Amino acid sequence: MTELTASLAPTLAAGRRGKPSLIATLWSRANLFTRINLSVFALILILATLAQWIAPFDPDAQKLLARLKPPMGFAGANTTNILGTDQLGRDLLSRTLYGLQLTMAIALIGSLISLVLGVTLGVIAGYARGWFGGLIMAVVDIQLAIPFTLIALVVIAVFGNSLPVLIVTIGLAGWETYARIVRAQVLATARMPFVEAAVAAGAKHDRILLKHILPNIVTPIIVVWTMTFSALILVESSLSFLGLGVQPPTATLGSMVGLGRDYLASSAWIALVPAIAIMFVSLQVLLIGDWLRDALDIRLK
Repeated sequence: MTELTASLAPTLAAGRRGKPSLIATLWSRANLFTRINLSVFALILILATLAQWIAPFDPDAQKLLARLKPPMGFAGANTTNILGTDQLGRDLLSRTLYGLQLTMAIALIGSLISLVLGVTLGVIAGYARGWFGGLIMAVVDIQLAIPFTLIALVVIAVFGNSLPVLIVTIGLAGWETYARIVRAQVLATARMPFVEAAVAAGAKHDRILLKHILPNIVTPIIVVWTMTFSALILVESSLSFLGLGVQPPTATLGSMVGLGRDYLASSAWIALVPAIAIMFVSLQVLLIGDWLRDALDIRLK
């Protein structure tokens, strides 16, 4: 039994006896600040998921007579538009909810693509080694040497800027970080006594990887995933800001910031509302990632 399985065995056994599960145990160990972060992030997920039902207006509906209305509390505000309206009279609250939904969906799918690709190549490079592992790490070094914006420009220029192409392009960002960290973790874990014992006992390679190595590198993978998820939110926002992402009138947080940049001097809320949403969501994910790193790290127990 691996160190991670051994550390979680009492919790899993308690779950089978009807006692608190792993999720409940982690929640009970979280401090007040972490519980607030988890609750806020759960609320963000609910708002993003239910955007179609809770948005007060159609995000693309234009009302030119109500354009450039400030948020509630400012002079000239419209009582029906809590966060104000943009240059075309569209409700910013509705567009922010829809933009949050699409931005998080793109970042989530993109981060999963990056995770699967990076972890797979990292495990192969660390376990197989040899010329093939060296080739993988050479590709990683090339990826690190080329600015991702340039890669995105090339991919979008060749394949277009449709939503599937954008998701795959964003999925190519960050996989090299997974590969480098996972390779280092695999190399270190493969030298542990319990892995050497499994090899001496004649265990097959797939069993060694699935039962002994992968469970012991979960913690750094989780931490990298939370960092990648936050980074991909910013990548999507940057591409949309440059006009390379989802095209208008579809709302994403980045495209909303891009459309509002020309009105920063007179109607700053058009860009500030989605920008604050980007910052807030990214911060929540990073804080939760730090907590999971400490909660799941068997070396701290």
